[in-house]
Amino acid sequence: MNYLVEWAPLAVDELGAVWVSSTDQVETAHQAYVLEELLANAPFTVGQPVGSSVTRIVLLPPLGLAFDIVEDDKMVIVQSCWLVTGN
Repeated sequence: MNYLVEWAPLAVDELGAVWVSSTDQVETAHQAYVLEELLANAPFTVGQPVGSSVTRIVLLPPLGLAFDIVEDDKMVIVQSCWLVTGN
């Protein structure tokens, strides 16, 4: 892993709410794990930039994440998490 991934307290709460309301909690937990691994290894290749290359969003149903990359510190901070429905 190249980057430390941290979740803002609000994002942790939002992930918990998504997990509780999910119809497939195992899949939700798996996708959270997959996203965290992707962010830890190559965050600039994950999702799409929003406003700048270091603020990004990614959708991997059932999860959506907004995150910031702090390149100097080799950190990714997940700022928000939400439920993504549909295909």
